[in-house]
Amino acid sequence: MANGQSLIGHQPHHAAKAKRIIFLFMQGGVSHVDSFDYKPRLFKDDQKIIDVADARAIAKTGKGASQRLMKPLWNFSQHGETGRWASDLFPKINQHVDDLCFLHGMHTEGVAHGPATLFLHTGTTSFIRPSMGSWVLQGLGTENENLPGFVTISPSLGNGGPRNYGNAFLPAIYQGTPVGRSGQPAKESSIKNLLNTVWKPDQQKQQFDLLRSLNAAQAKPGDSEIEAVIESYELAWRMQSKAPDALDLSLESEATQKLYGIGEKITDNFGRQCLMARRLAEQGVRYIQVNYGDNSNNPAWDQHSNLPKHGDHAAAVDRPIAGLLADLKQRGLLEDTIVWWGGEFGRTPYAEKNGTGRDHNPNGFTVWLAGGGVKAGFAHGATDELGHMAVDGKVHMHDLHATLLHLLGLDHEKLTFKYAGRDFRLTDVHGHVVREILA
Repeated sequence: MANGQSLIGHQPHHAAKAKRIIFLFMQGGVSHVDSFDYKPRLFKDDQKIIDVADARAIAKTGKGASQRLMKPLWNFSQHGETGRWASDLFPKINQHVDDLCFLHGMHTEGVAHGPATLFLHTGTTSFIRPSMGSWVLQGLGTENENLPGFVTISPSLGNGGPRNYGNAFLPAIYQGTPVGRSGQPAKESSIKNLLNTVWKPDQQKQQFDLLRSLNAAQAKPGDSEIEAVIESYELAWRMQSKAPDALDLSLESEATQKLYGIGEKITDNFGRQCLMARRLAEQGVRYIQVNYGDNSNNPAWDQHSNLPKHGDHAAAVDRPIAGLLADLKQRGLLEDTIVWWGGEFGRTPYAEKNGTGRDHNPNGFTVWLAGGGVKAGFAHGATDELGHMAVDGKVHMHDLHATLLHLLGLDHEKLTFKYAGRDFRLTDVHGHVVREILA
């Protein structure tokens, strides 16, 4: 891939199945064995002490540990025409299982939130690397020159923070644009300094023309920093007239807002985030990340000692996500939009320290995809009979990245950028496309 910085006119490597991604990031790690990965043995052997390859124990001592199995706190049943097993933790999402593609054999790098979250977003646990959204924007450019091509809604300041939507060594025009931040009510979320409340439009135009002429006078061929500044100023100018409407949820009907749970205390915040994502997708934003989390080092779904808290978080996101899926489908957007749901890892099938919660589990967990070229009503891969280790149809996070890029028409081995004397890519020297899930 050439190192040019244009945001328009990019061609995919091959025919694409999807045009954009909406990533629903469940920060902290949802328990797969309490949601979408049904393991009858956990009900049968609840409270039994067994020896397991505990990731934290191995990292500290080089050997496993004895742990107490803990059954799921939510009951499982079959849903949809496909009869997919899922718990009643997400009853609204369960109504859409026939549209979902489950990856039950996921595994990743990093047992702590920081490294695992960075790996999810950038393909590395520690180095400064471009985020996935930046790679997508660099590879495909934008569909709408009046809006950012990569937007992250309510991002967290912790566990990677801006690095999770940063461009690293890619040109600055490929970095993500944050809308709001974690902990701030979504109804107050906007793009900072979008509107000028001091100068009239004709005065702003004069200022913009002056800045453009000054930048053009300094620009030199190949000067990526100046080119990025010029491009960012011009995008900002165009956004002043387009972005406010894109983020204005009052333009949506009452019925649509109700579909997302907007106006109801529990679901209002994440409902607004999901509806905002649909509006941005509809207007051509390539990569949209919707974050459910907070700014602490122990993020939302991180229930080490109080697993019932999962129920509170599920209540906040279940209806909005189901609403998003229904809304995309009825508008014909799900056909060329990939919806990706998941966290940085899963959780253990045993109680942490024999308590009331579950520890981190990077060795086996579930994510699901919907839309844009994946098989609907399908499940790929499996964890062992406890839900601890991925054993069949294993999909590494590098593989998931490669597959998502493939669906967008990008070859992960060709989507490279030369920096410091070598070519870099999102998947480093790893990853393969999971063709079993392609429609």
